[in-house]
Amino acid sequence: MADPFEVRMRFTSQLQHLNASVNSSQKAAHYALKYRDMDEDLHSCILEQLERNSMNNRANIMYFIEHLCDMAQRENHMNFVRMMQKDILMVVDAVAPSDGSGAANVKVVRRVLQGLQQKHILQSDTVTEIEGCLKERDTIAEESAFSPIDANAQREHPHHQTTSAKVNGVSRPDKRQIEQRIEEDRERHKRLRESIWAIGDEGDEEFERLWDEVSEIGEDDYIAAEEDAMERRQALELK
Repeated sequence: MADPFEVRMRFTSQLQHLNASVNSSQKAAHYALKYRDMDEDLHSCILEQLERNSMNNRANIMYFIEHLCDMAQRENHMNFVRMMQKDILMVVDAVAPSDGSGAANVKVVRRVLQGLQQKHILQSDTVTEIEGCLKERDTIAEESAFSPIDANAQREHPHHQTTSAKVNGVSRPDKRQIEQRIEEDRERHKRLRESIWAIGDEGDEEFERLWDEVSEIGEDDYIAAEEDAMERRQALELK
């Protein structure tokens, strides 16, 4: 049997080093399911890291949670799902706090909640209730983003732009965190575009749909084809 302390430490390290790639989330989810007999302890690790890490990492953990619940549901280990259902409000408050410090994560929370709802992990009533809270946090984000206090502080202390600042008591990310977030969001958008254009196993479905939409060949089609052929022959004769 694996040492519980070692399992917890390795899982914590994986959560701390999550990034925008699907592989990192899947790897951590596989690890959690491998040691499913310690599910309560691993769940407490997730909540603990949501409280301790940067807003960027909390966003990555939020995406990881969707992977974990999806894989746990498919493997019929519902303990992870039930614990996340119970603590989802706590998770949302950590990823996108009501003070506006996680304003950039509001869209992340919405996207993951929609995914969990579509996978029937969260009920629509729960998602609707949380959405009401997120609307208020969107308003806070807009107010802090256009705060005149922040603009004055940047003009008076331009050399402080690379360090975390506070606007109306809300911590703002430093330049390095902003650049990291832009890069991770770019990676996720790229992956999203790839999934939209991906061809599934039922590749013939699109062909059948297009075939059904095409009208049957009529006499006009034959006449048009003959005219096109005649024009091509005339063009070749002129050369």
